[in-house]
Amino acid sequence: MEVISSRYMKLLDLNSEYLGVPMLSLMENAGASVANVVRSRLSKGKVVVIAGTGNNGGDGMVAARHLASDYKVEVFLIGRATRIRSEETLRNWKVLEGMDSVSTYVIEDREGLETLREALNDADIIIDALLGTGVKGTLRGLYEEVVRLINSSRGLKIAVDVPSGLDPDSGEVKGVAVKADVTVTFHALKPGLTSAKEYAGEIIVKPIGIPPDASRICGPGDLYLVYKRREPWSKKGDFGRVLIIGGSAYYSGAPALSALASLRTGSDLAVVACPKAVVNVIRSFSPNLIVRPVGEEFLTENEVSALLELSDSFDSIVVGPGLGLKEDTLRAVREFLRGLRPDKPVVVDADALKALLKDLGVIKGKKAVLTPHAGEFKLLTGIKLTNDLREREEAVIKLARELNVTVLLKGHVDVISDGRVVKLNKTGNPGMTVGGTGDVLTGILATFLAWSGDPLESACAAAFVNGVAGDMSKERLGYHLTATDLIEGIPKAMDKFLRV
Repeated sequence: MEVISSRYMKLLDLNSEYLGVPMLSLMENAGASVANVVRSRLSKGKVVVIAGTGNNGGDGMVAARHLASDYKVEVFLIGRATRIRSEETLRNWKVLEGMDSVSTYVIEDREGLETLREALNDADIIIDALLGTGVKGTLRGLYEEVVRLINSSRGLKIAVDVPSGLDPDSGEVKGVAVKADVTVTFHALKPGLTSAKEYAGEIIVKPIGIPPDASRICGPGDLYLVYKRREPWSKKGDFGRVLIIGGSAYYSGAPALSALASLRTGSDLAVVACPKAVVNVIRSFSPNLIVRPVGEEFLTENEVSALLELSDSFDSIVVGPGLGLKEDTLRAVREFLRGLRPDKPVVVDADALKALLKDLGVIKGKKAVLTPHAGEFKLLTGIKLTNDLREREEAVIKLARELNVTVLLKGHVDVISDGRVVKLNKTGNPGMTVGGTGDVLTGILATFLAWSGDPLESACAAAFVNGVAGDMSKERLGYHLTATDLIEGIPKAMDKFLRV
């Protein structure tokens, strides 16, 4: 049986919505599944639903509506209705409030607990829709007392998705948790249920209409996995320090684009390490850029030890944009990658990919993302890719597995794999063939790597956001967009989907 974490379940919910399956539909299917389990255990009697203000509560509210024609149903909302956190849950609560066939109560403090206690005394079935996977730490105050009332009641206890108070991933209980007789969990088994069967009871897995494509495509759920929330007491450096090693006497724009994209994505610092020949040029792009001179006109092996030492102070590294293809530079790239700590997240892009041709082993097993287009992929592997998507998937999986890295093959449909999982990104458009859009992708990716440290998750989210920024730019400019248009579009592209 498939087992998935709570955060991955959130990814599936968000990607399903992106594919056109509304969250309201998933909630409807979840609640209907719970109602069907109730019917299988009880032909008539009284059902008490204890609902929280999150989506788990919404599932319980849907179940109450489905059961109203056959049972005496009472719904207790724990917390103020004004604190209901999702539009879908609020909509279902308003439906119940308008129904004469369901009795609704709001418990805002301990004073209302006596009413709940009386209702539970003669309940045949108690539906726990209080928290589900939304548990954070130890239950205290009103939540703790409600859970104790549930556990002390005689009725059959059915938990929605996960018993409230139980960590869905570890099965750990800090303080109290509902001891369910039956847990109806959705789409797939949650790991915490199997390690805490004394709380989960009988486990029933029910499908709720999540399409298989939700796990296959890159979407808002992938952005959710890597996104880092900003707390009020955040300080400089908490949101990533990114080092971009690039530039040469020939090229100055590429590393600047990566750095500016990194900052627009949300990194706190983006530092460009480049030869002295282009230091002032790159500084002139923006006062937001910090530039460190290394070498004269091109990166050489003489600068490698200094760069390795510098890298220790950064959360993620980019190697490649604008370095050029001089043999001394390519040797320096190989030496740098060979000496880089295996646990240091790194993006290998553009000219640095050519450096790997003579020794792919320098990147093997690193915490790395390679970002080739089809031409660069052919140089690395000797494989000339067609437009057949299945062929591309197989080739990317093979390379990623051989090197034990993540590969992001850029194209009309981006193919991303770590050798085990393969995902597709379908955002973006032909206007993004313009130079520099790959450097923007690199900067976005470096920021997500600094936040999450996960190469596959970061690559999927970056490909999605970069493509969305490109699509939004095309809507405004047609096929006349430039790389800087994408950079300015990054905040809107992220904000459009950040439902976290």
